[in-house]
Amino acid sequence: MNRRRPPHSASSEELLTTLQHLTSRARREVERHQARMELAEVLQREMLPSSLPSLPGLQTAARYTPARSGLDIGGDWYDGFRLPDGSLAFAIGDVQGHDVEAAAFMGQIRIAMRALAVTAADPGEVVRRTNELLLSVDSSLLATCAFVRLDPLTRELQSARAGHVAAVWATADGLSGTTEDEGGLPLGIQSGEEYPVTTRHLTTAGAFVLLTDGVIEGPSYSIDDGLDAVVRLVRSRVGDDAGELADAILRTAERTGHQDDAAVLVLRHEEFPAVPG
Repeated sequence: MNRRRPPHSASSEELLTTLQHLTSRARREVERHQARMELAEVLQREMLPSSLPSLPGLQTAARYTPARSGLDIGGDWYDGFRLPDGSLAFAIGDVQGHDVEAAAFMGQIRIAMRALAVTAADPGEVVRRTNELLLSVDSSLLATCAFVRLDPLTRELQSARAGHVAAVWATADGLSGTTEDEGGLPLGIQSGEEYPVTTRHLTTAGAFVLLTDGVIEGPSYSIDDGLDAVVRLVRSRVGDDAGELADAILRTAERTGHQDDAAVLVLRHEEFPAVPG
């Protein structure tokens, strides 16, 4: 007589209804994330250039691959364009974050650099002004990047970088390495930051490679190990076509087990003709 009444047990119909509600909610959530990922990927790909500039004796090629982590997409980007004075400008970068906002911020950086490069010949000044412009829009995101300018007459390659990984180079006479420029803080952190410029002369046939950390870094693969692997690869295949070399470099990202997207930009240069007297 004093025994408590057992709690009400849910009927099969009630359990089925609850399960249907949960399944429907989960499906809507997945569809929402899938839509954001697809939008970010479209934004990213539409903002990347359809072609890169080249010169007699200079081949250029770029590759990009989105490496999804869950339903996210990163903010890696590259660019290449011709300046009014005939010089060529190239850039590569990596925006913090993996969503639509990161893809849109990437587009802002690319447009800003294109506009500023027209009025500032010095790569360090282009990067400095881009940093100040991005800080003025009060974004919470930040980005790393490298910007280079190639003078076709003097064969002078000037570069500046903002928190970005070093570039890789190799020449047909067997020399190779990474750029040793000091660089500055990533874009969007601190106003008044300066970005030193490093100058190289492309007097010997070879390759100059810009890349993002998704190519060389992973959960069990350090940046140093990744850079060493790319240096060895570029040195051994320095005579390859620019597109073939870019493909080979991008494949090295598979060994890193990375979760990030990856981008590669290759400048494959022959021994430039003599400067007209």
